[in-house]
This record gives sequence, C-alpha cells and structure tokens, in this order.
Amino acid sequence: MRLTTRSRYGTRMMLDIAIHCEDGPVRISDIAQRQGLSTKYLEKLIRELKKAGFISSKRGPGGGHTLAMTPKEISVGAIVRSLEGEPGLVECLASDNLCQRIEDCPTREVWIKASKAMYAALDEISISDMLKEGSFCVKNNSF
Repeated sequence: MRLTTRSRYGTRMMLDIAIHCEDGPVRISDIAQRQGLSTKYLEKLIRELKKAGFISSKRGPGGGHTLAMTPKEISVGAIVRSLEGEPGLVECLASDNLCQRIEDCPTREVWIKASKAMYAALDEISISDMLKEGSFCVKNNSF
C-alpha cells in the first residue's frame, strides 16, 4: 500500500500548524505557500481534519486554524485513518466482497498482520515527536 497525498499532505499541514501557531490561528494560504501545496487541496483536507476533531477554526479577520488537541495527543496513525479510512495493504482487506477466495486465502492473514503492524508503528509517532524544539499551540493557548 502507498499512502496517498491526503495522508502525506495532511500530516505536513498538521505539523505546519503546530510550528506556526504562536501568533494565532494559521491561514491555509500561508501553509500552502510554505509547503508548496495547493490551497484548494489543503482546504479539502482541513475540513476532514476538523471533522475528526484535530483542528479548530476561526473565521474572519485574524482567523485561521489551530490544533484542537496537544501535539502529543495526535498520532500520525490517527491522521492517516481520518484522511484515508483504514486502508489495508491490499484491496481485499477493505471488503469481504472483493475476493471469492476470502475463506481459504493462504496469504490473507499475512496482509492483515502487516497492516496492523504498519498502523501500530504510525500510532507510536505523534506530531509532538516530529516537532523539533519550539513551542506548541492549542486553541490559541501556548503550553
């Protein structure tokens, strides 16, 4: 399985918000410029991350986005799940109806174990782990 741009860019965006939140909410246009990404694409991702409870938003002058949780509470695995669902390493793990051999597949358990191991590894890495020195902001509060 390859992680899509949704997961990669979403994780970069969350990290960018954590790094640049000291002056208040972070604007998507600023993230897009720093990261070299499309503002429209980031707007789609921010809606999903907000729905998942990772992001808080403020409209109007001085508006933008902040983390809704501490960086330590947000794992890369949780970001990936919120943006991708819980994809497996192979398509047949997504639905029991995709393969006629599901009942007697000799390799299915291998792919299940490998998928679980991948998510276990991603769940161990938080936004906080990826941050270098600096302050972190949550809902405009430094801690």
